[in-house]
Amino acid sequence: VQLQASGGGLVQAGGSLRLSCAASGSSFSINVMGWYRQAPGNERELVATITSGGTTKYADSVKGRFTISRDNAKSTVYLQMNSLKPEDTAVYYCDAVLFMTDGTPVALRGQGTQVTVSS
Repeated sequence: VQLQASGGGLVQAGGSLRLSCAASGSSFSINVMGWYRQAPGNERELVATITSGGTTKYADSVKGRFTISRDNAKSTVYLQMNSLKPEDTAVYYCDAVLFMTDGTPVALRGQGTQVTVSS
């Protein structure tokens, strides 16, 4: 099982981007999926998470601007980022907690995708 993130890029301040992260493989169910980010010189920080039931959590810095959603049928989580600011510039990582069919929990992290917001 692996996670594949996509959708990063360069955008001007005030613009929008949508990140996607798909889990591939077989014999698993997804519990929590989320996005984290890390800017140069900064610690990794939570951006948003969403549970299998649709409960969401956001960092205060992105509330009202970012929206996390998921398509359980596609095992995919999305992050719609609007009103982007230069301080949103970072490498964004997709994380997930999965359960294999035998009940074994697995924590995964996808490769990062760069988001750069120019002023």
